[in-house]
Amino acid sequence: MNIEVSIPTTPAPVLRVEGLTKQFKMHHLKRTLFAFDNIDFELREGEFILLKGENGAGKSTLLRTLYRSYLPRGGHAYYHTREGVIDLASAADVDIAVLRRREIGFVTQFLNARPRVAAEEVVAEPLRLAGTYHAEALVEARRWLGAFGVKKQLWAAYPSTFSGGEQQKVNLARALILPQRLLLLDEPTASLDRDARNALVERLTQLKASGVAMIGVFHHPEDVTGLIDQEIALKAVKIEDQ
Repeated sequence: MNIEVSIPTTPAPVLRVEGLTKQFKMHHLKRTLFAFDNIDFELREGEFILLKGENGAGKSTLLRTLYRSYLPRGGHAYYHTREGVIDLASAADVDIAVLRRREIGFVTQFLNARPRVAAEEVVAEPLRLAGTYHAEALVEARRWLGAFGVKKQLWAAYPSTFSGGEQQKVNLARALILPQRLLLLDEPTASLDRDARNALVERLTQLKASGVAMIGVFHHPEDVTGLIDQEIALKAVKIEDQ
């Protein structure tokens, strides 16, 4: 008699952070500003980490350090790529650029609106760069613009002429149209109305179910309560004289 035993599987690791530290040297004041110090955590596929803390605690700085907009002062951030493990804290810029195109996404509340480029083209661009046919990419872009509440008559208009809230909807549609393995979210709901926030949560729920790992800072953390697997509380910064 053959007996099959079902063994629970643990989601694969995506990111392991060890002792990550970031500080800024304020040379004109001869002081050092610590954004965060000795941060440790592990993130797996399909997990969602919420960053908490008062203003100035380093939440956005931590996201930007993981995205490598900032270089850390110490520690490691081991990211499990599809080809192997790489330390985001010390990886070459060219490797970081490849990961940003293929695996790591960063979502903010701000859109870098380019002149004379239609909203639907802005949103479709990540799909086109990934090899999707232009017509197919436009269909998907329009679907997500509609989902985030951008009026149909604005799809062919230039986002540079939109209000801040409408630009943010375009930004979210663009950032979330192509799933990544790791998604960093920096206050993506700050200027959104309730319907757009609901659409965002629905999309994040889909991404989480598909295995996307996420770390986020949210202006309305109650919106994502059902998604949270871990919470990391960052403390206020400290300043030391040099």
